[in-house]
Amino acid sequence: MARIEQRRRFIQRALAGTAVAALGGYYFLSDDLTRAARAESRKDGRPRLPPGQRVLSKLRPMGGEPSDTPPSRYRVKIYGEVEAPFELTLAELAELSTEHSVDVHCVTGWSVLGARVKGVPLAKLAERAKPRTKARHVIFEAAHGYTSNVPIAEALRPNVLLAQRLEGQALPRAHGGPLRAVVPDLYFWKSAKWLEGVRFVEHDEPGYWETRGYHNHADPWREERYG
Repeated sequence: MARIEQRRRFIQRALAGTAVAALGGYYFLSDDLTRAARAESRKDGRPRLPPGQRVLSKLRPMGGEPSDTPPSRYRVKIYGEVEAPFELTLAELAELSTEHSVDVHCVTGWSVLGARVKGVPLAKLAERAKPRTKARHVIFEAAHGYTSNVPIAEALRPNVLLAQRLEGQALPRAHGGPLRAVVPDLYFWKSAKWLEGVRFVEHDEPGYWETRGYHNHADPWREERYG
């Protein structure tokens, strides 16, 4: 409980500030961009900016323990409750990648809108893997045992990506490079960095933050921050 309370205080401090220092730089919360975003709606009718969020000028690194696997040896596994498990190298993923514009929302209260991300839709890889009918959830597996869990129906939305590039450049290590998941419609901790595997499972498996007091689903428009 002490760890959860510390995290809550951190989120409250982040929401209160107008500029956040990270890795020697500043990531400015923009009131103008926030006001503009609050006036916009998504195609599904929800406001573009979820409640409790403010727009940040650029994507902020949020910590974690990077992978120590050299890019030349990097592989991502697509496996579990599937008919045809397989692995891909970074070069093979790059050949399948397309560029997307995504909005991301951090549980600490900042959002970045229209980030240019190049990656492979997980749905495209699932077509090759052929999930079994009993597969109900997707587990994103990252370096050093980090995991995040997403219901399969949401994980296979067209905007859920395995991403290698950000704003036209190779994905920085601090942002999860060489490969991260991007799950735009859930809080950003679901978008596992330093991704190593995507496992289809029958039963839900709460991940790293979910077992530490965070909400199991993490819908920003419902402010599902805590379990």
